[in-house]
Amino acid sequence: MKIDGRHYRTIWSESESVFVIDQTRLPHQFEIATWRQVEDAAEGIRSMVVRGAPLIGAAAAYGMALAMKANPSDESLKRAYDLLVQSRPTAVNLRWALERMSGLLNSLSPSARLDAAYREALLIADEDAQNCSLLGEHGLLLLREVWNRLGQKRPIQVLTHCNAGWLATVDWGTALAPVYKAFDAGIPVHVWVDETRPRNQGASLTAWELSHHGVPHTLIADNTGGHLMQHGMVDLCLVGSDRTTAAGDVCNKIGTYLKALAARDNDVPFYVALPFSTIDWELQDGLKGIPIEQRSSDEVTRITGKTVAGEVVTVTIAPAGSRAANFAFDVTPARYVTALITERGVCDASAKGLAQLRNRDCNISGDHT
Repeated sequence: MKIDGRHYRTIWSESESVFVIDQTRLPHQFEIATWRQVEDAAEGIRSMVVRGAPLIGAAAAYGMALAMKANPSDESLKRAYDLLVQSRPTAVNLRWALERMSGLLNSLSPSARLDAAYREALLIADEDAQNCSLLGEHGLLLLREVWNRLGQKRPIQVLTHCNAGWLATVDWGTALAPVYKAFDAGIPVHVWVDETRPRNQGASLTAWELSHHGVPHTLIADNTGGHLMQHGMVDLCLVGSDRTTAAGDVCNKIGTYLKALAARDNDVPFYVALPFSTIDWELQDGLKGIPIEQRSSDEVTRITGKTVAGEVVTVTIAPAGSRAANFAFDVTPARYVTALITERGVCDASAKGLAQLRNRDCNISGDHT
């Protein structure tokens, strides 16, 4: 995707250093962070300099490469895996990428690991960008059908939650990939952007992305979505996923479940977009099996913004001494999900639906079910 006319990915490597867009600085400051050692990658994932399940996976892969640059021994490889796997507990892409990297590197002699690690990390990043683009094409077919049902008389009204755009992946995004594809194809679309407390990824990241791409959007408070659906102002909900079970349960940013309930009550389709790397094939029940990350209470009690004088400041918004709980994710049961959009096609949110796509090649067709 482009920023001020220049194409960027969220992560890339040059001269064995890794560069990432620092998402903790957005939307007020656009900065590139440099990682030179595996500890930088682990801290960048933990502190959400990079976030979003697909991007976390790519970042972990590059973290393993940085570890091999410092020391390609068996001990270093194990230490890097252990360090990175603990950086964020919920997104399954983290473990998926680390297992892929360690499986490859353990099969090689230490002298061959450095070059192989950087090649494999780049391959993981390239695959993610390609898969998200394909996912967007499949989602575009759905949005085109919606537009045709509307008689092509008005823009499609999409509600999204958190940030599942290109900042959450290497490129293109998940939930926003179909939106970008539709917009680029000339299909009018408007996005209702949940602010997404407590970290405000909708306000700071999704709105920023859409602004730079020129996609019409309106920022709303998190609790507004139900009202919009009651009054026929939402044609579909489109969100991402940090972990999806083999049975179709979806774990995403806290508040997603409430949007799904409101969508069900108002007969609004609720779609979840995700690459196959986000599916946990070993897990059936998301409510029982997915660890829900609990982050610092400071993310709830404090907020960062820009003053009228242009200064970026962090202020406290809660009374001193008040306790705050910060559950980062919730689980939406499969029964509330209209369909899953993947790089291999669109399927029912069920074990049968996902199994039918598991061995399918990535291609674009008119068959969405």
